[in-house]
Amino acid sequence: MAIRHVAGAAGPPIGEYDADILILALDRAEETVAAIHSALAQTGVSRHVTVLDQGSRPEALARLAAAVDHRPDATLLASSRNLGVAGGRDLAAGLGHGRTIVALDNDAVFDSPETVARLARALAAERDLAAVGCRIVVDSTGDDDLTSWGYPAALLSRASETFDAATFVGAGHAIRRTAWDAAGGYDPSLFFCWEEYDFCLRAIALGWRIQYRGDIAIRHKVSPERRVAWSGARWFHFVRNRIYIERKWGASWAALAPRILGYALKGARNGCFAETPRAILAAARLAQGLGRADMPAAGRAYLHRTDTAHRGGVAARIRRDVFGVLPGHRPSAAQTAES
Repeated sequence: MAIRHVAGAAGPPIGEYDADILILALDRAEETVAAIHSALAQTGVSRHVTVLDQGSRPEALARLAAAVDHRPDATLLASSRNLGVAGGRDLAAGLGHGRTIVALDNDAVFDSPETVARLARALAAERDLAAVGCRIVVDSTGDDDLTSWGYPAALLSRASETFDAATFVGAGHAIRRTAWDAAGGYDPSLFFCWEEYDFCLRAIALGWRIQYRGDIAIRHKVSPERRVAWSGARWFHFVRNRIYIERKWGASWAALAPRILGYALKGARNGCFAETPRAILAAARLAQGLGRADMPAAGRAYLHRTDTAHRGGVAARIRRDVFGVLPGHRPSAAQTAES
């Protein structure tokens, strides 16, 4: 794989600075340029913006280049192939050395010019915080973006609050670099889907916490009525990665059977039935030869307190995850994200 410099500075500054802001690009030039401008407008913090393009058309790449041309605080790079979200953010994060790694989706903007500074301060204030997830709101309305709610549905009423969590939403978040290094970054084999959860499990096993901040927002450019749209490729990665992660942490196939049944029914409902068995076989292949990762007791207690306890008992979860996806039932976006 080759990486080439396209525009802007050769790379981040040599000395210390607060934050690397990472933006991955693949066409969608207008939205990506807006994300870049939002990142470059961040104040109250020393930062460098790294934009990694992963296969945009030439005209789109030219627009990105114009946005960072002659900027000493931004770099545009182009990859010879699409590494996905996990691999792309791994690469971009590894190019910098800011104390905080902030990632912004290329169809999102920071809610204010102080957002990154607030994220950096939040991590600096609590030494055991590995990552902070932002509140994701619909850009056009300011309402919560339910397609980006990655927490138990029971916590949606607390969307404006701060609470410890088992994961964060990738659309806008910050990670302490020392925690990123300790946990090993993202697993690039995931490509996209569940890479944040996988990282958080490893961080939690090492004794770190994850925090959701409802008072720090990212504005996501989706229409208010948009529901989760499933394509074959998205569903494949969703199922493969979730099963693979469970296998990493020692879940038996028997224990995974209810989840797999739910995925089969949900895949059929969304017109992706054939992708489900293909994804499960791919997960089995990915997990072959992996040593079992052990979650210490403190980590298990943390996951129960911050996540499992909010999802209801086994019977409620079966009703939601299995029977809730039968034809005629339309799950909410938050329920879909829970699975």
